[in-house]
This record gives sequence, structure tokens and C-alpha cells, in this order.
Amino acid sequence: MTEGERRLRPPRNTLNERAVTWWRAQWLLLTLAPVAVLAVLGALIAPARVWLLAPAAVLAVLGLACAVLMPMWWFRVHRWEVTDEAVYVRTGYFRQEWRIAPMSRIQTVDTVRGPLEQLFRLSTVIVTTASSKGAVRIEGLGHELAAELAERLTHITQTTPGDAT
Repeated sequence: MTEGERRLRPPRNTLNERAVTWWRAQWLLLTLAPVAVLAVLGALIAPARVWLLAPAAVLAVLGLACAVLMPMWWFRVHRWEVTDEAVYVRTGYFRQEWRIAPMSRIQTVDTVRGPLEQLFRLSTVIVTTASSKGAVRIEGLGHELAAELAERLTHITQTTPGDAT
């Protein structure tokens, strides 16, 4: 490797630990809706009770298992980092994706806090670039860190030459 060349390495920063609980809450809410519908219908429609309550039980068990296991796995995989040159994000479960957004390509920096994120004091930073692939998202950040990161990215992109196209 010659001077000036860089090796791609995993981004250094992990998400906020509250992201695990946030993801669990999302899983449980997603699971709750179909399980509740099937359970209510099973209680109301006697001839189809077994055919409705059995899938409700299976969905409940699978949803609970996913809510326990998947967020821990995601927390181990998801990483992010911001340097003076680029924003690096690694996400994925079975199929991992690394996204690199050069500072000269950044068009906007947004922070988003949905109702569930607000409950867990988390935020998402969305970095929109000129890429057809779409924005780079850093989810599961503490809202104070997200605000600092958005401010830092705004400052770096203002001082970076380029037209973000």
C-alpha cells in the first residue's frame, strides 16, 4: 500500500444502547397487531377458533423470539463514523451493506425523531447525497449526539469544495 492509499475498515462508532430496546419495541408492536386481530377473531368466531388462534400463537412466539434476538444482532453489526472526508455507515443483517458518502456529495443533513424514538430519547440522522441509491441513515443515536453530528456535518460540508452533484 503506497502513501495516500487508504484501506476500507469498519466504521468505529456503535449506536446508542437504547437502540436495542427501541428495536425490540418496534418488533413487539409489529407482532402485536396481527396477533391481536387473529386472537379477537378467534374469540368471536367459534367454528374457526383453532384456525385463528393457532397462527396467533405461532406469530406471538416468533415475534417474541425475534424481538429478543434480532436487536442484539443488529447492535453488533450496525456501525457509523464521520471523518473530514466522508460519512461511513455499515448496516444489515444477513446481507450487510457499507455506505460511504463523500462530504463533497452531501446535499442535506436532517435529524428525525419519530414518536417511539422520542420515547427512547433517540434520533436518526439522514444524510442526503447526489446518489441514486438514496440517503445514508444513521439510526439509533442519542438525540444530543445526533444534533451535534448534524451540526458537525453541516460545518464540514460548508468548508468542503464541490457542488454535491
